[in-house]
Amino acid sequence: MIFTDTHASCIIYYHRSILLAFKVEARERHMDYYTLVFGSILVLAILCNIIEKICSKGSKKLPPGPSPWPIIGNLHLLGAKPHVSLANLAKKHGPIMSLKLGQITTVVISSSTIAKQVLKTQDQAFSSRFVPNALQAHNHYKFSVGWLPVCPQWRTLRRILNINIFSPNRLDANQHLRSQKVKELIAYCDKFSQQGEALDVGQVAFKTNLNLLSNTLFSKDLADPFSDSKIELKEVIWGVMAEVGKPNLVDFFPILEKIDLQGIRRRAIIHFGKLFKLFDGLINERLEEKRRSGFTEKSDVLEMFLNIIEKNPEDIDHNHIKSMFLDLFGGGTDTTTSTLEWAMTELLKQPEIIKKAQVELAEIIGKGKPIEEVDVSRLPYLQCIIKETLRMHPPVPLLVPRKVEQDVELCDYIIPKGSQVLVNVWMIGRDFTFWKDPLVFKPERFLSLDLDTRGQDFELIPFGAGRRICPGLPLASRMIPVMLGSLLNSFNWKLEAGIEPEELDMEEKFGITLAKARPLRAIPSPL
Repeated sequence: MIFTDTHASCIIYYHRSILLAFKVEARERHMDYYTLVFGSILVLAILCNIIEKICSKGSKKLPPGPSPWPIIGNLHLLGAKPHVSLANLAKKHGPIMSLKLGQITTVVISSSTIAKQVLKTQDQAFSSRFVPNALQAHNHYKFSVGWLPVCPQWRTLRRILNINIFSPNRLDANQHLRSQKVKELIAYCDKFSQQGEALDVGQVAFKTNLNLLSNTLFSKDLADPFSDSKIELKEVIWGVMAEVGKPNLVDFFPILEKIDLQGIRRRAIIHFGKLFKLFDGLINERLEEKRRSGFTEKSDVLEMFLNIIEKNPEDIDHNHIKSMFLDLFGGGTDTTTSTLEWAMTELLKQPEIIKKAQVELAEIIGKGKPIEEVDVSRLPYLQCIIKETLRMHPPVPLLVPRKVEQDVELCDYIIPKGSQVLVNVWMIGRDFTFWKDPLVFKPERFLSLDLDTRGQDFELIPFGAGRRICPGLPLASRMIPVMLGSLLNSFNWKLEAGIEPEELDMEEKFGITLAKARPLRAIPSPL
C-alpha cells in the first residue's frame, strides 16, 4: 500500500481528532494528559496496522464503490445527511455499492429490485442486526426484539408483541383509547385556535402518541414530569433517540469501544437508566396491587406480560419487558410524530391539497365531525396523502442496519461476513425510473398506483419488509390517518408570522428518524 501526501494529511487530521477527544476525557476524568496522548498514538498505530492488512487482502469481489482513504475509509463522504450523500454516490457507482466506513465494510442498496432480493428472497441471510454501540447501555440489545438476531428468543418476543399488542383483535379492543387521545389532541388544538396562536405540531403529535402508548401499556398517562426527577418522559425518550441516532466513532472503529470517545454510551446509560427505573416502578406497583387484591381488573399490556412471566417464566423476564417498553416508546412515538409533522408541512406548502382533503372529509364524514378508524377505508385521498408523505419522508431513511453473519452472494458480488447492509428507502422513493416527478409532493399519483406500505411493494417500503418489518406497522397504519384526518377536518391551518407557503423550511435533520430540522409551527382556526 502506497501512502500519498493526501493520505498522510488524512492520518494527521484523524490523529488530531483523537487527541482533541482525549483532551476532553482528560478534563472530565482528571487523568494525566501525556498518558492519554501516548494512548492515542498507540490506538492510531493499531488502526494503521489494521488498515494495512485490510488493504492488502483484496476485495472478495465486492460491489463497486468509491476508493477508501487510509484509516477513515469513506467516512468523509457521508456528510450531515448520509441518505442524500449515499443516494448521490449510488448514481455513480450503482444500485448496489460498497463503502469502507472506518473499519466496517458497508453495502448500500438503492433500488427496489435489489431491496426485494435482500429483504424477501434472501431475507434469512440478511436478517441479523448491526447494533449501534449506544444500545449496549444496560445490555438493551440482548433483550430487545428490535436488535436481537433471528433466534428462538427473538421469535418468542415477536410472537408476544404480535399477539398482545399488534394483532387485529387487540388493536380493535384498544380503539377507544386511540379515539380518546385524538379527541384530547383536538381539544388542545382548539385552545390555540380560540387564541389565534401557533402550536408546535411535532410536540403535540408526540405527546398524543406518548399518552396513547402509556395508556395501552400501563393504563395511565405518562406525559407528566417524573415525580422524583421532574424530568419529562418525552425529554428522556428524545435523549435516547438522539444518542442512538448520533454518528458514533465506535460504530466505525470497534477497536475504540473501551474508550467511548464521544461519551455517547455513557449518556445512553443515563437515559436508559431513567426509563428502566420508571418501568421498574410501574412493574413493582402492579405486582403490589396484585399481591394485595389477588386479582386486577386491568387488561393492559403490562398485565398480560406479567401473566406470561407467571405462566411461562422461561419465555420472558422483567428485562425483556423493560426493553420491549423502551422499543415501543422509541419507535412508536418518534416515527409517527415525524410522519405527521412532515405531512402537515407538505400540506401547508400546498394549501390546495388541504382543500381537496377537507372536501373529501366533509362529503364522507361530515364537516367538523370526529374521524374513527373504520372511516379511513372510505377516505382514499387521505390515504394517498399519507403514502406520498412516507414516499418522500420515510421515518427511517436507511432502515435499521442489517448485518451478514457469513459471506453472502448477492447480484454476482460477495458481501463479506460482518458487513453492514443499508437499504436507502429514501432514494428508492425518489427513483426517476419508477416515479414520475419524484421530487414533487403529489398525492394523486396513488389514485392510479395500487401500492401499499405493508412490505409487499418494494418501491414503497418505509417500514421495511420481510421478517424484520417494523412490528408497529399495524398500529401506525391506524393512528396516523385518524390523527391527520382529524386535524384537517376540525380546523383550517396557516403558517405563523406571515410566512408564505413557498418560504416554508423543508430542511431535514438526520438521526435514527428523519425529522424536520426546524419544528413546524402552525395556527389552527375554526373551519
